[in-house]
Amino acid sequence: MAEHGMVRDAVILAGGLGTRMLPASLYSPKEALPLIDTPILNHLVWEAEKAGVTRVHLVLSERKREILDGFLGGEPINFDGVRSDLPRDSLRLGTKGIEVIPHIQVAAGGVADAISVTNDHVNGPFLVLLGDMLVMEDNFAPSKSGPDYASDASRKLVIAHQNNGLPCVGVCRVEKDEVSNYGVVEVLDRMVSSITEKPSPDDAKSDMVLCGRYIFPENTSSILEKFPLSEFGEMQSIYVLNYLIENVGINAVNLEQMRMYDSGDPMSWLKSQIDHGLRREDTSSELYEWLIDRLARI
Repeated sequence: MAEHGMVRDAVILAGGLGTRMLPASLYSPKEALPLIDTPILNHLVWEAEKAGVTRVHLVLSERKREILDGFLGGEPINFDGVRSDLPRDSLRLGTKGIEVIPHIQVAAGGVADAISVTNDHVNGPFLVLLGDMLVMEDNFAPSKSGPDYASDASRKLVIAHQNNGLPCVGVCRVEKDEVSNYGVVEVLDRMVSSITEKPSPDDAKSDMVLCGRYIFPENTSSILEKFPLSEFGEMQSIYVLNYLIENVGINAVNLEQMRMYDSGDPMSWLKSQIDHGLRREDTSSELYEWLIDRLARI
């Protein structure tokens, strides 16, 4: 296997306003909402550590930074006697093996603008994870918290990058009526040939979509300068990706065997909760029986 630049930094994007999740997002960032009982951010940090990174840069709004301030030290917030049945990693943001570094995004300017906040703090190629999107192949209870049981999605991108040295994106397949919620990707010989942001189902060129996992190259900051936020707005990230397609190439890492859990809007998140609950060994039987009984009484 060819060795290219090591991926030691991950950027988790959690600076958005979360307006579609109001009023819940008044009191909790949507990225901190629990998937049943484990916050999204915990899953993302464990996934990043499993991929081999040592620093996680958490991009937050000022308000979210204030809400999460008590968790950012990396220590459990409860004393040792609380929930002794759970591993300590389930009660903290991060683990002892990784540094979580907060950054403030002054205004919600989209994905590329959020990445730019960390430009001076990452070294080499870096992993990016959208903070409201989980991509999982297994469904574990909190008793299996931590990187050992985390999603393999980001690690698959890192392995692909180590093999070919190219920027990477994770792609998944969705139902045709869902494509307008995502960036739609055309793939040819495992390479991305085009990306169209949120097309209508009739205009979509495929049913493969970006699923919130990326590896960007070391020179991303200089590429961002070609597409200033003032001119390109929230479409800035799509222009950056298309620039990479045309000038370097982007490897498409197929994650369609995994499940996407999206906390971007209430119905998506409700479906995610139910699906996760039906797949977890500790909740599946009781939830299934309740659903069967409840549906029989509609």
